[in-house]
Amino acid sequence: MTALTQTPAPVRAVARASAPSPYRLSFGHLLHSEWIKITSVRSTWWSLGVTAALSIAISMMIAGASSSFGPGFPAVSAILMPTQFTMLVAGILGAIVITGEYSTGMIRSSLTAEPRRGAVLVAKAVVVAVLMAAVTVVTYAISIAATAPLLTEGLDWSEPSLSIVPLAYGVLSMVAFTLIGLGFGFIVRNGAGAIAATVGVLFVLPIVVQMFAMAGEGWRWIVDLGQYLPMNAAATLTAPGGEDLVPAVLALAGWTLIPLLVGWGVLRTRDA
Repeated sequence: MTALTQTPAPVRAVARASAPSPYRLSFGHLLHSEWIKITSVRSTWWSLGVTAALSIAISMMIAGASSSFGPGFPAVSAILMPTQFTMLVAGILGAIVITGEYSTGMIRSSLTAEPRRGAVLVAKAVVVAVLMAAVTVVTYAISIAATAPLLTEGLDWSEPSLSIVPLAYGVLSMVAFTLIGLGFGFIVRNGAGAIAATVGVLFVLPIVVQMFAMAGEGWRWIVDLGQYLPMNAAATLTAPGGEDLVPAVLALAGWTLIPLLVGWGVLRTRDA
């Protein structure tokens, strides 16, 4: 007795062309996601809170002592002088905004959702810049109100070069310091390293350059170049009644854009 075995006919695979997904992450949605990521961590609000508290407290101390500075002390200087301290917190905030994503691995999710890596960098820069600008404006407003009873002469709002212009450059400077830190964060991708680089550029380099002021005329060129460091450029921009501000604006813009551009190159060429 012979068993007949029927061989099944081969199943033909039906190739289906996979249609591209109609869903795309728009830049607006990318901004919204970055806003959620940045504002949902405690370090952001701690940094912003410390920045505001330092600025207001130091402004009030300067305003209280302004009568000892002699006549002619510009009231706007009491609001802007704390920038030399708060700039470090702003730069550190910019650095940890991105290095925190690398330490937790969240950067992989961000780049999976949005493969255009340049768009991720731009969105993060826009969000952190807007956030720092808004907090700085509110901080200045509180400082102006808090120091008004302590100053012998209030702000001269009728003269923009003694009020609005320096304050606007103060906001711009705080945004620039934050973006410098963000750029170093994208480059180094390590929290400690990015903070060290940011503090080195914003705080240590001006001190080192100033040491050469005692070295004689042969080293004067280093002191002259030091005027284009971020902090020195910001000091020039925020000085009441300042003139010929274009070099300082260009210097601050260069220090802001170059780390971001280098960070963009690193982001494109290295794995997350």
